[in-house]
Amino acid sequence: MTLIDLQLPVIRSARLDGLPVAIIGAGPIGLAAAAHLVERGIEFIIYEKGEAAASSISSWGHTRLFSPWSLLVDPAAARLLEPTGWQAPPADTLPTGAELIASYIAPLAALDDIAPRIRYGAEVASVSREGMDRTRSTDRADVPFLLRIRTDDGIEDVTARAVIDASGTYETPNRLASSGLDPLGADLVRDRISHALPDVLGRDRPRFAGKHTLVVGAGHSAANTLIALARLAALEPGTRITWAIRNANAVRVSSSDDDQLPARATLGNAVDAHVDSGVISKIDRFEIVTLQPNGGSVRVTGRHGDELVAIDADVIVNATGFRPDLDMLREIRLSLDEIVEAPRLLAPMIDPNLHSCGTVSPHGVMELQHPEPNFFIAGMKSYGRAPTFLLATGYEQVRSIVSWLAGDLDAAKRVELVLPATGVCSTDISPGGACCS
Repeated sequence: MTLIDLQLPVIRSARLDGLPVAIIGAGPIGLAAAAHLVERGIEFIIYEKGEAAASSISSWGHTRLFSPWSLLVDPAAARLLEPTGWQAPPADTLPTGAELIASYIAPLAALDDIAPRIRYGAEVASVSREGMDRTRSTDRADVPFLLRIRTDDGIEDVTARAVIDASGTYETPNRLASSGLDPLGADLVRDRISHALPDVLGRDRPRFAGKHTLVVGAGHSAANTLIALARLAALEPGTRITWAIRNANAVRVSSSDDDQLPARATLGNAVDAHVDSGVISKIDRFEIVTLQPNGGSVRVTGRHGDELVAIDADVIVNATGFRPDLDMLREIRLSLDEIVEAPRLLAPMIDPNLHSCGTVSPHGVMELQHPEPNFFIAGMKSYGRAPTFLLATGYEQVRSIVSWLAGDLDAAKRVELVLPATGVCSTDISPGGACCS
C-alpha cells in the first residue's frame, strides 16, 4: 500500500456524488472542519456521541486553558460567526473549558449552516467501506464509506464520501502501569480511580477534601490537578497530596522563561513551588505494579529504583495521558506509526522518544494521509499517544484537509500557521534523539 500522491487531482466517483463528508465528533476540531466545509460549499454531517457539542470539554470545563483566545478560535469559524453579531473574546485572555464552550463552541454549533447537520447522541461504532472490508482493493476509492451508528433508537448504517475522525482521546486514558496495561488488582479498586482533571474545588470536592490523593502522571493534566489539590489542602485540614512520576523529571510540564505561552510555564513553576514547600510529596522513577484494597484506602505498590515501595491513598488520579480508540477503525486502511500510533508522516514530529519539547511544526493533509483515500484523523486523536496538542494545530489540520477534499491542492499543501514554542527541551531522551530547535 502507498500513500496518496498529492500531486494528482482529487478523483471523484459518480457513486460518491451527493454523499456528505462525515465528521466524527462535535468538538472544536470537528466544528472547525464543518466551518471550512461550509465555506467550500461541501455537504457534511457531524456525528456526536454526547448530547451537546464539546461534551468531553464539558467534563473538564472548570480547568483554565494555557492557550489564549487568539489561538482558540478557528478563522473559518470566526468568519461564519461574525455576521450573527458574535464578537471574539479578548485575544490575550485565558478561558476555562466552560467559557470556551459558552463563548465560542456553543454559538458555532448553533449556526444555521451547522446545527441541522449535527446528530447528537450518535456514537460511531465502526467505519468501513460499503460492501468492502479492508482486504478488498478493486475500485476501493470509488466506494462510499460505511459508518455504523449507535443511538438510543438502535443501530443503523450510513454512507459518506469522506470521513474526518475528530473524536478525540479524552475518553480513552492511558493505563496506570508503565507496561501500558492496568496494574494487577485495578478492577478491585476501580471506584477509587479518578479520570484526569477532576473538579477538585467544585463538583468533586467531597471526594478529595481531607483525603490522601495520589496523582500519577507528568503532564499538564497532572499539573492542573496538583495545583487545585494544593489549594484544597489550604482550605481542608487533612488533605494530603502525593505525586508519582515514572521518569526522573516531569519534563513535559514547562517552567521555562522562554515558553511563548506564559501560562503554560506558570503551571510548572506553581507545581515546583508546592513540591519545594512540602505541600506536594513527589516520588520519581515510580512504576505501579499492583493495586489492592486496604481497608478504606488503596495500597499502591510500585518499583522505585531497585526497591518495592507501598503508598496508601484514598483516591488515585490517572493523569498519565491518553491514547486513540482504534477499534472503530479496524476495517480502515491506516498508516500509523508503531510507537505513538499517530499518522506515520506526523509521528517523527511528535514522538517523545525523539524530542520532548512539545513544539510541533504546523502540518496538514500531507502528514495526515492514510492508504485509505479520503479518510483522515484530525485533532488530538491524530497525535496518538503523544502529548502537548494545541487546538490551533487541529484547526490548521482541518483547513488543509478540507482544501484537499475541495480539490484545492495549493491551499492543502500551504502552511498557514505559526505555533508558539515551549522553550523547554528534555535531555532525558534516548541516545541519538534530538531536541526541537
